[in-house]
Amino acid sequence: MAFLDQNPGLGYPLAAGLGLLVGSFLNVVILRLPRRMEWQWKRDAREILEEPDLYEPPPPGIVVEPSHCPHCKHKLSWYENIPLFSWLLQRGKCRHCQAPISIQYPLVELLTSLMVLACVWQFGFGWQGFGAIVLTCFLIALSGIDLRTQLLPDQLTLPLMWLGLVGSMDNLYMPAKPALLGAAVGYLSLWTVWWLFKQITGKEGMGHGDFKLLAALGAWCGLKGILPIILLSSLVGAIIGSIWLYSRGRDRATPIPFGPYLAIAGWLVFMWGDQMIAGYRQLAGF
Repeated sequence: MAFLDQNPGLGYPLAAGLGLLVGSFLNVVILRLPRRMEWQWKRDAREILEEPDLYEPPPPGIVVEPSHCPHCKHKLSWYENIPLFSWLLQRGKCRHCQAPISIQYPLVELLTSLMVLACVWQFGFGWQGFGAIVLTCFLIALSGIDLRTQLLPDQLTLPLMWLGLVGSMDNLYMPAKPALLGAAVGYLSLWTVWWLFKQITGKEGMGHGDFKLLAALGAWCGLKGILPIILLSSLVGAIIGSIWLYSRGRDRATPIPFGPYLAIAGWLVFMWGDQMIAGYRQLAGF
């Protein structure tokens, strides 16, 4: 790690390449994890209701099954599965059936690569940089899943929270007490908003996954990061959400996933929270 810190000309290209590879895997998680969850939910429901167990082949696994075209089911060769470059060389189409390949694949790969570079640029190639990359990958996967399905799986939010708390035991980014308080206050703050909104309107204004995601971000950013995350995510959500509703011709009653806005705000606060707060205080004259 020290060698890479001393030789950034080698370290940064390696980090960018790692980001492309990890981004390719995150695409698999985004697409396959919700389908695996739904399949398991159906099995559990039939068992609870004591209904006959119907044979339903499981969806492709996240790790074992190789990548394939979602249209013609052709298994991709290694040269068809090179992150970003294969999509560009094939002009966004399957080489066998010529069906269009979603732009999600190269976008997630490129975004992951750029964000991994930002992590090592900010924290270096040691444990802090590695932890930042882990947080980043979780947030990308959660945002992609929430955008597609409006779900924030416990399989990702809860491990992310525990990883943040475990890291605080060794003062990776902060002591354990601020991390624990950040997780608790993060969960309770959104839960309180959800409860009050439900009491007033009789409707649920957000999903429970949002509470857990903010708790996870609190474990990584600490108690002082909760308020900036809430304010920044609300601002980003209002701007992007309004643009999306207007472009699609939807009304304000249309549900919009809040997880990606929490993820954006949480990542920014985690990366540059102290600088953002110092800049705000200077601008406000505090």
